[in-house]
Amino acid sequence: MVRARSKTTTAARKKRLRKLTKGFRLSRHNLYRQSRVTLMRARVFAFRDRRAKKRMFRRLWIVRINAACRMRGLRYSEFIHALQLANVALDRKSLSELAIHDPAAFDQVVELAKKHLPKPAAAAK
Repeated sequence: MVRARSKTTTAARKKRLRKLTKGFRLSRHNLYRQSRVTLMRARVFAFRDRRAKKRMFRRLWIVRINAACRMRGLRYSEFIHALQLANVALDRKSLSELAIHDPAAFDQVVELAKKHLPKPAAAAK
């Protein structure tokens, strides 16, 4: 009896993998074994970097807010603390956008924060 072979199934699987590895360099896009390993590695990087991207954007927003606050005589940590005391629910992304695209509105937010800053304790003698 003739052995049953699965050429169509295997060919379809390899074709699907080659389609996913389109754009990879050299033999990484057309040699099956190598493309399979490379695709797994690429997916690991993609998974990791989706989370790293969120961290990087948060860092960028904080740097922008800090720069805008210091131009107005306030430190970032004081600014954020004062906004929490004032119950302002703006996130860092929107504060950063305000600082860049609408400085007048950001000035108002800074003034609000300055009003709610805790008073410095008198120096103990």
